[in-house]
Amino acid sequence: MRRAIFPGSFDPITLGHFDIIERGVTLFDELIIAIGINADKKYMFPLEKRKQFIEEAFKNEPRIKVVTYEGLTVNFCKEIGADFILRGLRNPADFEFEKAIAHTNRKLSEIETVFLLTSSGKSYISSSIVRDVIRNNGDYTGLVPDSVRV
Repeated sequence: MRRAIFPGSFDPITLGHFDIIERGVTLFDELIIAIGINADKKYMFPLEKRKQFIEEAFKNEPRIKVVTYEGLTVNFCKEIGADFILRGLRNPADFEFEKAIAHTNRKLSEIETVFLLTSSGKSYISSSIVRDVIRNNGDYTGLVPDSVRV
């Protein structure tokens, strides 16, 4: 079975994430959306709400599971038997950052990282931009799946 995880904080899930997940699930038998828990990070949405947003967005896709985890992503991959980490790339800066992480993960384990480019019409969307729009009472509905409503 080809199992991959798509890790992130998803605070909140955006249409950019949605795009990568929709396309990524076609490459694997199972795609696990893994919401990382970082005690040092301040989140806009509580963990359970972020999980609910994702579960609702993909409720009709049986090959997608949503879980939470703490610690190193490669250790979590080993725990659940995932051989791949799926990551989305929006721009060259993402590539440089993600490349360093992928090399480190490869040094620590046999886990392979698979990169997908975000579709061009969604490459500008980030969770931090969405949070800023929400904080300032802007219309964020065109940036997130329908399941994300505040």
